[in-house]
Amino acid sequence: MISSISILGSTGSIGTQALDVVSKLNIKVTALAAYSNISLLEQQVRAFKPLVAVVFSEEKAKELKLKIKDTSTKVLSGMDGLIEAATLPENQLVLNSLVGMVGLKPTLAAIEAKKDIALANKETLVAGGALVMDAVRRNKVSLYPVDSEHSAIFQCLQGRPDKDSLKKIILTASGGPFFSKTKEELENVTLSQALNHPNWSMGAKITIDSATMMNKGLEIIEAFWLFDVPVDSIDVVIHRESIIHSMIMYKDNSVIAQLGVPDMRIPIQYAITYPNRVQSPVKELDLTEIATMTFAKPDEKTFKCMAACKKALKAGGTAPAIVNGANEAANKLFRENKIKFLEIGDLVESALNNVTAITPKKLEDVLNSDKLARDFVINLANAK
Repeated sequence: MISSISILGSTGSIGTQALDVVSKLNIKVTALAAYSNISLLEQQVRAFKPLVAVVFSEEKAKELKLKIKDTSTKVLSGMDGLIEAATLPENQLVLNSLVGMVGLKPTLAAIEAKKDIALANKETLVAGGALVMDAVRRNKVSLYPVDSEHSAIFQCLQGRPDKDSLKKIILTASGGPFFSKTKEELENVTLSQALNHPNWSMGAKITIDSATMMNKGLEIIEAFWLFDVPVDSIDVVIHRESIIHSMIMYKDNSVIAQLGVPDMRIPIQYAITYPNRVQSPVKELDLTEIATMTFAKPDEKTFKCMAACKKALKAGGTAPAIVNGANEAANKLFRENKIKFLEIGDLVESALNNVTAITPKKLEDVLNSDKLARDFVINLANAK
């Protein structure tokens, strides 16, 4: 088991649960990083005594430096700070739970520094999948999925006899707060309604992605890179209870599933302790309490984002970065009450159809496609 870890995104949902896990495992926290929540970050610094604390906002970093001047923790800021936290010599594993494209550069830097990665930042693989997986292979490091769905697949695959035995991956989706709703019913949904997830406690951006089904589209792209399967071999099924976290089907049509209560500490802990399994703070799954599990097909016509992600994956190049960047911009506009809920899918689809994808040769190509997509969405929204 590892003895040290850096946690990027430590004040978010995944980060705080990761700290709960590592505290019980007595793993040294070498670095913590947050966007701007210095109140919680100060508490974490005092509890875990990391070598480095990073605040992405430079102004907030100055505030934190004053607050913890009585400690030995070094305070850094911005992207340079995130990269330093991800590449500390004292660190064995980097858990990246940052939200958005900001997570891509630190991941690549950590891999080049030959650090193993526990990945909860979707955008790293969605936008930069080819670059990231090439770096993983070149540097001979391990990349462990933290998302509950990809962790489930990763766990199911531990018994796979050979690569050719796999027939398909089946990602489960909760369906979010708007499962079975029609376009007419979704026309005037509010932000508070979209943030009311039935099963999981997540940050605002990710919760909206769940409501639009964009998160499942992003997970399809991630699965493509993580498990080296064609897009047509990745299925999605709505499973409202969130007990089966995902499944695989072998060529003989046997299906292997990973089940558990909807608690992110299970996949977080597995990524940190792999290949070992240790006692968990999560309660046991009692199937008699669940009693019934249901399954349904996703509605890709109403929830356009998932279909756009599959189309982008088939198009290749920077198309996935385009849909991701477009979604980040549209998601933010919705959270700011500047567009309607259904416009998120419209804007993502429009960006994919109008922003030119290229074959990325370097990181800047990915970042440029991301920017073009964001600018396209903002300009189109402003023009309405």
